[in-house]
Amino acid sequence: MAPDKPLDSAVLTRLTQFSAMNKLKKMALRVIADNLSQEEIAGLKEMFKAIDTDNSGQITFEELKDGLNRYGANLNESEIHDLMKAADVDDNGTIDYGEFIAAMLHMNKVEKENHLFAAFSYFDKDGSGYITGDELQKACEEFGFRDVLLEEMIREADRDNDGRIDYDEFVAMMTKGNADLGQKRL
Repeated sequence: MAPDKPLDSAVLTRLTQFSAMNKLKKMALRVIADNLSQEEIAGLKEMFKAIDTDNSGQITFEELKDGLNRYGANLNESEIHDLMKAADVDDNGTIDYGEFIAAMLHMNKVEKENHLFAAFSYFDKDGSGYITGDELQKACEEFGFRDVLLEEMIREADRDNDGRIDYDEFVAMMTKGNADLGQKRL
């Protein structure tokens, strides 16, 4: 039924990386996750089921804690809480399947051109080739984000400082390593 040790390092590594990402990148990963084929997410579905012990379709803090402990992760409560908060993009207190898939995505899937273009297009509602503050505001509302600093979200990806994000800037944000984001927390 459940995988043994691999869950430990895979879940920890990806959730930790996900926690360091900015909100725009998290939303884009969620858009990509929602558009992946069943074959692309087969192993991740099993991982989700193994952690979601009550089969509710939502991973609670207790389920995440039990799942990580079951697979030998030595994390304290606050570290598990940080991981939970990082993956819970809509801040409803649980990790749903889409949030889990988004957090677990392999970087090579993120870097596939068609996935990136689909995600960019999701945000670029008017097809102008730019993600504007208004478009980002609409996306944040769709994702249930409240109290978002739009200027900061744009600034994190806007390399030429024109107040909007073009496709090249979006791709650079999505494909750059998470290490250079340092200890930044949402």
